[in-house]
Amino acid sequence: MTGRPQEQGLPPEYFEAGTPSFVDFLRLHSPDMLPVNRLEDGATAPDLPHGTTVLAMTFPGGVLMAGDRRAVRGNQIAYRELEKVQRADEYSVVAFAGAVGFALEMMRLFQVELEHYEKMETMPLSLPGKARRLGAVVQANLAMALQGLAVVPLFAGYDPDADEGRIYTYDITGSPQEARDFHAEGSGSPYATGALKKLYRRDLSAEDAATVAVHALYDAAEDDTATGLPDGSRGLYPVISVVTADGYRRLPGEEVARISEAVMRDRLERPDGPVAPLR
Repeated sequence: MTGRPQEQGLPPEYFEAGTPSFVDFLRLHSPDMLPVNRLEDGATAPDLPHGTTVLAMTFPGGVLMAGDRRAVRGNQIAYRELEKVQRADEYSVVAFAGAVGFALEMMRLFQVELEHYEKMETMPLSLPGKARRLGAVVQANLAMALQGLAVVPLFAGYDPDADEGRIYTYDITGSPQEARDFHAEGSGSPYATGALKKLYRRDLSAEDAATVAVHALYDAAEDDTATGLPDGSRGLYPVISVVTADGYRRLPGEEVARISEAVMRDRLERPDGPVAPLR
């Protein structure tokens, strides 16, 4: 490619070293591309689809994140196949609850933010550094969140320095806080958290953790209309991903279907789900 940057149709700032933060770059040079500035004229919070429920838990050597597939618009089901859990980078995973359109934009922006930093600095961010970068993306949406268009992410990943999985939670101001053992977000989170308190153990295998996650989402769906149950007739099951020293891995659909079908069979015999031992 020849010619000056201006002749190629790109402004000169696109050819400067600049900041390692892609969010800051957009804020300076293309603020219209930030999620906060992408709301359609006349749109209001009740008209936008909202997604719930997501959760995460640690297990020896890694972390698991799961989410149901439903999004609602008021009292209607807007989406049945929404994927709220997505890869952030090779060693981290991100999920969201809240306004779907903004959330998907923010997740894509966060993925680019991590790639941009690694290219600019020639090294990956630490896991706490990634958590702070996501906080900056959330903070950029604060004005819309105060108008009812909130997005609450859940972030987790593998920390090679500690050889363990870690979970980070956020409020609408973007402040990251580390959660111990497990955490849930979304309208079904109180019920999912109750199930996690009952069933979680620190020595769970990755497959057992997946089973606990499906039980927790099942409990959430029973008491929260915005959370969807596993739907065998449509082949729709939760999205479940794990991150370990081997990197990010999304559990195959067949594996999640097998775990979900087993949970549903168990619920036929015990509708309220398994109980925790007293000791």
